[in-house]
Amino acid sequence: MTFALDIILSILLVVGGLFGLTGSYGLIRLKDRMQRLHAPTKASTVGLGTALLASMFHGLMIGTGFSWQEILVMVFIFVTAPITANYLSKVHLQSRHFDGQIPKTGVSRDWSTFDDAPEGPEPQLPQRDS
Repeated sequence: MTFALDIILSILLVVGGLFGLTGSYGLIRLKDRMQRLHAPTKASTVGLGTALLASMFHGLMIGTGFSWQEILVMVFIFVTAPITANYLSKVHLQSRHFDGQIPKTGVSRDWSTFDDAPEGPEPQLPQRDS
């Protein structure tokens, strides 16, 4: 039974390493900042998650149990990586102005990324005939 668990742990570590390597390669290879944002936040987060899972399973295998620090690190990474990516993308959108590249909203005001939100009720999109 331990040989099968060792194989599972090895597979988890290799998969985690491949995700981390893919995220690092994507960070180097992709052209645009917005494209580069997805590689480390998605691939590296999954890579770190699988490595931490392998570490927790190893602790259970040898009888010491899993560490709460590993769970806290996993929760911290899975919560903060999307939030950080969201803020980085908003900063990138604020630093450049995409007048002709962003599609129209379909209502009387522009995207809230570029303009302050106006006071009053939210305008509704026109109803489409089904």
